[in-house]
Amino acid sequence: MATTLIRDGKIITGDGRTAFEGNLLIENDRIAGVFQKGEESPPADAVIDAAGLMVSPGFIDMHSHSDWLVPLEDHPALLRCLIQQGVTTIVGGNCGFSPAPVRPETLKILDRSLAATIIDKPFEYRWRTMGEFLDNINESKPVVNMAELVGHSTLRFFGADTRRGAMTRDEMKQCLDETRRALNEGACGLSLGLGYDPGMYSPLEELKEFFKVAAEAGRPVTVHLKALSLLSPTYPVTYLRAHNIRALNEMLDIARKTGAKLQVSHFIFVGRRSWHTAQPAIELVEKARSEGVDVMVDAFPYTCGNTTVNVVMPYWFIAGLPENYHNMWARTQLRLELELGFRLLGFGYRDFQVMDAGFEGGEDINGLTIAEIALRWGMNAFNTLLKISELSRGQAVLLFHAYSGEPGNESPLEAVLRHDLCLFETDALIKSRGYPNPAAMGTFPRILGKFVRHKKMIRIEDAVRRMTSASAERFRLKDRGTLAKGRFADITIFDPDTIADTPPAGALPAGAPKGIRHVFINGAHILENGVISADLRAGMILRV
Repeated sequence: MATTLIRDGKIITGDGRTAFEGNLLIENDRIAGVFQKGEESPPADAVIDAAGLMVSPGFIDMHSHSDWLVPLEDHPALLRCLIQQGVTTIVGGNCGFSPAPVRPETLKILDRSLAATIIDKPFEYRWRTMGEFLDNINESKPVVNMAELVGHSTLRFFGADTRRGAMTRDEMKQCLDETRRALNEGACGLSLGLGYDPGMYSPLEELKEFFKVAAEAGRPVTVHLKALSLLSPTYPVTYLRAHNIRALNEMLDIARKTGAKLQVSHFIFVGRRSWHTAQPAIELVEKARSEGVDVMVDAFPYTCGNTTVNVVMPYWFIAGLPENYHNMWARTQLRLELELGFRLLGFGYRDFQVMDAGFEGGEDINGLTIAEIALRWGMNAFNTLLKISELSRGQAVLLFHAYSGEPGNESPLEAVLRHDLCLFETDALIKSRGYPNPAAMGTFPRILGKFVRHKKMIRIEDAVRRMTSASAERFRLKDRGTLAKGRFADITIFDPDTIADTPPAGALPAGAPKGIRHVFINGAHILENGVISADLRAGMILRV
């Protein structure tokens, strides 16, 4: 029986209560006791002096795409950046794409649609159902805990031959039956990716049926909205009202009608002329909540985010690929739409930065903006964007800037982050190559450093609650998210005076965060004085 005593720290229990000085005892994989200052605590095999440090539950990355990395044998090295920022649990399967369920006939479609964007090398699908996927990962021991959503797009690939638009009745039945099966086998909820193919083509009546299944199971539905900006490629240009407000209203209406729990993913406002829609969107969420809709949002603390190169392209152009790359009329129409849209959004090629070019020989453009690459290649920015899309077959990953603000003006971002209905996430695509998303390196330290310590926007106990117990409760993760006797010993110990991210500086990408001293996952001391134990795979699958 292994025991560790964390002594003389300031304990943040994770449920919002005021921090207090005391000791915490770990016994094997559980918390054996939490003791206030002055209470006697038992002896232990090992003692950690936490004087001057905060002892909190391990952070939960409640919107992750790292579930696609966990099947890889070298995933512990890839996910070091999460452990270094105090993350002990991830929730995967977001934006409509999960690695299960699958069938042989659809594996290539799934790989083309997303897998190649997220992972550096393919893996063997050693599963078919969600249950088999979770069993497989648990047996191979993940480096962090993982809960999994089942993705709507993956379900469509599994159960329907209709690629886009309305499914047949039999296809719909098969998809819904498989949704129920995945939830019964332990998936913690359902995710929709309505900004991506095929989700962007799904009728609202179809989505309503999926919501009903999640509601019956008492699981949340996480939604990447159809539009995240004033104008978007997924609604007609002739629709003159704010597209992101329309997209939010559509999902709130379905949640209201079905009784499903709605989690609005990466609640962001893309492009400078979209920023003014932040307050009306927040008010819509507040109003729906006051009317009984169980809705929350989530966000990352940066004004940039990662997605695929094709996200800016309208559905009609994507539907005609690859032929449209060489169709003069399609290219002309696309250029007019994009450049008009960018102008109306206050968004442009200088805001698009390549993380991973996604094609052989493209390594030298990683970290450059489309505008910079255009100068290097001697062509205009539009043709540069299309060339990268074609060479990578739509798999290039870009950092898009001007999300909910920019350096010197982050008021839309701050309005979201300070709201009590907002949970925290990385939403980061983590790769072994290219230019990293700063959220992969420092999301949680940035919140605790910049927004808690420096700006005093959020009380530290409330920030930690939203990083831990609030996320655990949202996805029904049992015995996680708080420091209490009998709970799993997922613990992050940090210095409140120094914790911070290391953001990008000019051409230098983001670096490792500061101030995270110790991390325990299920009682295993996986990070000690900032150094990770390379051999420990202490995570487990969290079934619901």
